[in-house]
Amino acid sequence: MTEAHQASEKFTWPVRVYWEDTDAGGIVFYANYLKFFERARTEWLRSRGIEQRALVESTGGMFVVSEAQIRYLKPARLDDELIVTAWPLEAGRASMTIQQQVFLKTPTGTHLLCEGTIRAGWVNAVTHKPARIPPTVLEALK
Repeated sequence: MTEAHQASEKFTWPVRVYWEDTDAGGIVFYANYLKFFERARTEWLRSRGIEQRALVESTGGMFVVSEAQIRYLKPARLDDELIVTAWPLEAGRASMTIQQQVFLKTPTGTHLLCEGTIRAGWVNAVTHKPARIPPTVLEALK
């Protein structure tokens, strides 16, 4: 995908930082960015007509995260309004890679706080063995 194509595919999801998201220092606990990423990916899939529970029921398969790379730039704090993005970098026969970012929303614009790449593999929902992504799902990911 070209960079221009990626930008047009960028999905955004708003997230508010709650008390439960912060650590003793009053900033978002580092692992909670993974939760923010997960919510945005789930909603991105839903926006493409893919609901994960329905996938398991109709195909017998599901996506599982197999790799996560994250870079933290600046902290988010209690009550911050965040914008979490997700867009596909690639979708293969058995996995997909999604680029994600977390931005702080302010009156003057947005500021990048965190970015990462998530690789999700397709597995059989019962055996958890790798399998091929069904063609209908692959088509929806494009």
